Amino acid sequence: MNIILIGPPGAGKGTQAQKLVATRGMVQLSTGDMLRAAKTSGTEIGNRVAEVMDKGELVTDEIVIGLIEEKLEQGSAGGFIFDGFPRTLAQADALGALLDRNGTGLHAVIELVVDDAALVGRIVKRADEARAAGQPVRRDDTPEVFNDRLRAYYKQTAPLLGYYHAKGQLRQVDGMASMDAVEAQIASILGS
Repeated sequence: MNIILIGPPGAGKGTQAQKLVATRGMVQLSTGDMLRAAKTSGTEIGNRVAEVMDKGELVTDEIVIGLIEEKLEQGSAGGFIFDGFPRTLAQADALGALLDRNGTGLHAVIELVVDDAALVGRIVKRADEARAAGQPVRRDDTPEVFNDRLRAYYKQTAPLLGYYHAKGQLRQVDGMASMDAVEAQIASILGS
């Protein structure tokens, strides 16, 4: 089973993906995590990723698709959770082609519907908790950069909702509900 978790930054996609990994043996493909790892790798592509991410912009399709393709080629018996990918219609088409080449398909696209003002509050809280624990605060966990990321999401990613709705694959869950309630909604969509 291959699914996409879609929603703005901070909506809880990563948290829900971790729950699906634990309960269903799926592999989470978080472009955010893959990009953060590339950013600190010191490689040429990593330096390109760092420059783009530090501005709060989205990396090129070429970079993201290359990272995803490497992971798909490794395979997964439980399927994949795409977290933060695709972000654009071009990436959605590329993902469809990648899945076809790997002899599989996309089973569901789950949108975590959230309130933007509450998201900014979540990000500020995440940064405050990191500071309190003596951990580094992510560069993209500031209200200014986060608002840039939200604008980029709505401009580039929101069209995917219509794309997947037209394919009959889009399902919505209340991303503002408790983590357990969101998990239950997703389990219901995927069939318990």
